[in-house]
Amino acid sequence: MNHKTLLIGISEGILTVTVNRPDKLNALNGQVLEELDHIFDIVYADPAIRAVLLTGAGEKAFVAGADISEFLSVGSERGIELAKKGQDIFLRIEQCPKPVVAAVNGFALGGGCELAMSCHFRLASDNARFGQPEVNLGLIPGYGGTQRLTLLVGKGRAMELMMSGNMVDAQEAKAIGLVNHVTSPGDLLDACRRIIGTILSKSPVAVGKVIAAVNAVDDKSKDGYAEEIRLFGECFGTEDMKEGVSAFLEKRKPSFPGK
Repeated sequence: MNHKTLLIGISEGILTVTVNRPDKLNALNGQVLEELDHIFDIVYADPAIRAVLLTGAGEKAFVAGADISEFLSVGSERGIELAKKGQDIFLRIEQCPKPVVAAVNGFALGGGCELAMSCHFRLASDNARFGQPEVNLGLIPGYGGTQRLTLLVGKGRAMELMMSGNMVDAQEAKAIGLVNHVTSPGDLLDACRRIIGTILSKSPVAVGKVIAAVNAVDDKSKDGYAEEIRLFGECFGTEDMKEGVSAFLEKRKPSFPGK
């Protein structure tokens, strides 16, 4: 599949995926979603890819929302289909067993904020702006935003942000727990790579199980504590655990086989 809306590059196990529609502020349309879905097929399957860094092209936007021009012809049934498709793709990102980090380099609005929230955590440049302004269009977030924003920032703040449609800047986003770190625009990608590099020095198996256990917090089909017990127990059957414990006892740096 040729990717017309994404730029792809890999270095030291980190796949950088850049939404590349700068003339549209990288707005999500059907093609972007299809290509993201395809990219994560590859991420899940390719052992050479150990982490994903997701960002937007240009200096103005990460992803400034959905492509509104597609909406006027959409009725209720088609709206349900659009939301289901978007949620399914973003859930695959959230459940990816490899770290997925968003580098938010400008506007992350509507579907763009939802895309950023589907990543495991977020770094923002100091010119970033976040918001769920769907009420201005007579809509609500449909790609998981009502759920993920509430989990990240709490019910009261999420209600205010989604009912007002107001944006928050990068520093406020950090203060309320929406992003982990704020950097200058020029340092954003390097800061992401430094954190990812630290993560990649750890056990890949354990990192994947951390992702699964934390995602169980809001999975209504699972008891999160029981899931933690199960995943903790599974770790003891891995070569990574044996290597990690041996390295600790021998006072050396571990070399995790990833299995």
